[in-house]
Amino acid sequence: MYNLSYHKEHNKQRIKEFIEQFPFAYLSGCDGKNMPVATQLPLLLEERNGKKIIRGHMMKNTGHHKAFVQNENVLVVFAGRHTYVSGTWYSNPHLPSTWNYMSVHAKGVIKFLDDDALIDILRLTTLHFENYNRESTTIFDNVSPEFKNRVMHMIVAFEIEVKEMDTVFKLSQDRDSKSYRNIIAKLKEQSEDQQVIASEMEKRFTEVFPNDTNRTGMDYHPKEVKKIIVADNSDEV
Repeated sequence: MYNLSYHKEHNKQRIKEFIEQFPFAYLSGCDGKNMPVATQLPLLLEERNGKKIIRGHMMKNTGHHKAFVQNENVLVVFAGRHTYVSGTWYSNPHLPSTWNYMSVHAKGVIKFLDDDALIDILRLTTLHFENYNRESTTIFDNVSPEFKNRVMHMIVAFEIEVKEMDTVFKLSQDRDSKSYRNIIAKLKEQSEDQQVIASEMEKRFTEVFPNDTNRTGMDYHPKEVKKIIVADNSDEV
């Protein structure tokens, strides 16, 4: 992902909430022959003994299961809302358009677990996504023993110890305040994804522009971005 400091999210609580909001992640890696593999899975993040652990389960003996057995190094991508941003919305419309999006990348080491751990993760996962409603007929403890016996030998639990976590919350932080406000207004006129991005931009306005233009009467770039914006257009489409 782009390593641009002004597109990073450093608030740990926001990152945690983002992962909880978008748990259906891409799990990718390479097999023993260095061929790429990827799958999408519902994953849960937890803190344990000062370490970040991602937990989940997958079908056994599939291509990606075999690949992760051969190569334990994996990448998990939690991807959120995203939207096209037209350059015509900028205060200077003669600039390339771009794409705003939010994403968290976690690199780590995967370890496959035993049947007891599988029961634990299935119980946790079903409760979590059923909002901890223990009366739900679909949580692990309420599913019939016959069904469990038929399918549990086909799946396997795993944990990923996160070694590195990085973020890109690319929300037009490199634009001037007039452009930033106009992008928000344009996105609010569109569908749900665009409105969500607009809302995220609004939350960060005072962080991105500590000198509010309504008070100064001037367009303002954050100091860090101002030094970079002319030289670095690598985030543009």
